[in-house]
Amino acid sequence: MRLESHIHSPQQGGVFIALLVLLVVGAAAGYWLWHDYQRFQQAPLVLSDRGINYRIEPGTTLTAIANDLADKGILRQPLYLRLLARERADANRIKAGEYHIPGGTTAVALLDQLVRGKVIEYSVTLIEGWNFQQVLSAVRTHPMIVQTLSESLSTEQLMEAIGLQGQHPEGQFYPDTYLFPRGTTDKEFLQRAYQSMQNILAEEWEQKDKDLPLETPYEALILASIIEKETGLPEERTEIAGVFTRRLEKGMLLQTDPTVIYGIDNFDGNIRRRDLKKDTPYNTYTRAGLPPTPIAMPGRDAIYAALHPADGKSLYFIATGNGGHYFSATLKEHNRAVNKYQIQRRKQRSE
Repeated sequence: MRLESHIHSPQQGGVFIALLVLLVVGAAAGYWLWHDYQRFQQAPLVLSDRGINYRIEPGTTLTAIANDLADKGILRQPLYLRLLARERADANRIKAGEYHIPGGTTAVALLDQLVRGKVIEYSVTLIEGWNFQQVLSAVRTHPMIVQTLSESLSTEQLMEAIGLQGQHPEGQFYPDTYLFPRGTTDKEFLQRAYQSMQNILAEEWEQKDKDLPLETPYEALILASIIEKETGLPEERTEIAGVFTRRLEKGMLLQTDPTVIYGIDNFDGNIRRRDLKKDTPYNTYTRAGLPPTPIAMPGRDAIYAALHPADGKSLYFIATGNGGHYFSATLKEHNRAVNKYQIQRRKQRSE
């Protein structure tokens, strides 16, 4: 039996060494890339302390976002962001919108923000007691609300355009501070404020006192709007509601100036005796019951007051001049209060 020895040539040894070197280099490169990828996830993006506002349009892909951030010098390795998103299954979960990316944000935090859709929110505050024209002005002048409703539309056409055909706009939009993203339309904003009012009115109506002289939530809204305009003192709302409720129950005229003012075209700020005598649908000195519509946007407290009027006997009240009112149970007492608080105040002004 003959044994044969296998002798490797010098050339074969060189190939083996070269392969070994390549493997070592490849492993080192792979380790470096893996380590670099890990560092990338936790390293902050290239941003100033103030950060930036960044908009993502609908339909923009993650690849486009990564490349754009790289072009702006914010992201050093766009490929890594794509790999990270794919690893987390986030690539198709990015939400469009305007984002504020603060200084110190990492790639992981950025993806979290884009997936959650944590966009910049702007605000509009609708004030309790505003009328519809004031609400509309606030919406139309906000730079971040997209205007789609032409100013040439009549009130009826505008209400139809937002899906509220046949409804009077006054009192229908809840006064509150609303947060919204860039791109919100005027139509969307008004629909949201309308729905807020309907929800709150429905909630309050469900908990109303029994035996009120109000047949519908809309009548409660009308009364709440009058209460809102009559006083700015929270502690007076239910007491004023009590006066109006007892007047309605007795068939007395409400005789409230804010309704008269609402019915005056181009009111100059000074209500006159002739205004109280001029008959309009909103003149509660000449017409019994509630006016045909609300006269302002009431807040929740005014709605609550309309549905939970305070017990008592007062049927009259007069402004005292310090923001509050004096309440009277009889006309004689009321006339004395008028003389004290109104006539004397006129004399003081004339002097």
